[in-house]
Amino acid sequence: MENKVAENPFKNRGLEPNNNTSFIVVCALFVTLYVVSNVMAVKVIGLWNLFYFDAGTITFPFAYMLGDVLTEIWGYKTARKVIFTTLLCNIVMVLCTQIGVWLPSPDYLDTTAQAYNTMFSYVPRIVIASLTGFLLGELSNAWLMEKIKKWTKDKRLWVRTIGSSAVAYWFDSLPFVLIAFAGTVSTHDLLLMIAFQYVSKLLIEAVLGTPMAYAVVRLIKRKDEN
Repeated sequence: MENKVAENPFKNRGLEPNNNTSFIVVCALFVTLYVVSNVMAVKVIGLWNLFYFDAGTITFPFAYMLGDVLTEIWGYKTARKVIFTTLLCNIVMVLCTQIGVWLPSPDYLDTTAQAYNTMFSYVPRIVIASLTGFLLGELSNAWLMEKIKKWTKDKRLWVRTIGSSAVAYWFDSLPFVLIAFAGTVSTHDLLLMIAFQYVSKLLIEAVLGTPMAYAVVRLIKRKDEN
């Protein structure tokens, strides 16, 4: 009889990450959402001069949701590998877009080139901020998911998703906003951005992300156990 693997509790039921379509799809979406969030974060949205947040705040919680799914099904060590792979993908994105900034363009496309250069000249700062928050937030999120899972004895997934995110979003939002926007917006707006990002991400996680996590986890287990 084969030994059970603590890191991957579903290994004996066909959920090995190295031979699993669901794992590949979740990883691809996880990486894509982080890259997209970093590009969207260049734009700051202001609502009624009270709430300020970057556009990436809208998509970011769904990446966290997929991080929860990775940890829930394949374990912390596997999730950590995916997190570092995502880090590398974001660095590749910055290097490639910067090459585009440095390359010349024809005069008749000067307006397009200026828009591209403005956009992607700011992206490296966003990515540095994002990677700092990403590593601190995602690693703490995955680690807490694993710990809470043991405390709850594999029950109450919502406690794990919301509880881990409630802590991890502080580690993510604070360094991200400070590194990305300090010196470009007022201190007042900076504080509003930190507060609004944290609250809005947590609300999105609780209202949309957690039900989606339940659905995705249930779908993957049902699909791969059949």
